[in-house]
Amino acid sequence: MTADRLDQPRALRRSLRPHYDPEAFGRLSERIARFLGTARFLVYMTVFVAVWVTWNVAAPAPLKFDPYPFIFLTLMLSLQASYAAPLILLAQNRQDDRDRIQYEQDREAADRNQAEIEYLTREIAGLRLALSEVATRDYLRSELGRLLDELKDQQERQREHR
Repeated sequence: MTADRLDQPRALRRSLRPHYDPEAFGRLSERIARFLGTARFLVYMTVFVAVWVTWNVAAPAPLKFDPYPFIFLTLMLSLQASYAAPLILLAQNRQDDRDRIQYEQDREAADRNQAEIEYLTREIAGLRLALSEVATRDYLRSELGRLLDELKDQQERQREHR
């Protein structure tokens, strides 16, 4: 037998176990669980049980397949419940996983937003400090107006002295 080469793909191993896609199975279980939680399912089950009981009570004796204690009906409902519970739990676990991922993404987005807000706040504070040191248009106008008034006063005084 030759050793496996790293530059060659591995040969597929044959297995007696059936292959299934966990993601596809999870989606199917969610669809079933979603259906089990609807009023439509309750109506269907109620109609099914009512028809079953009515048939096995009112039908002629040779056509009855599950007489009065309805043992077969009980078995069918127990079987349905034994499959429904794990499917519902699987669907809830998948929803919990999605919720956890969504929570993590929301938390990361909130952290990024918080960091951006803090950065912008620091930038605005820096701009305010820089603007307080820079002469504004109104300040320049008022200073130029004051200087103009001083010049006019000086010119008037010089005229008076002549």
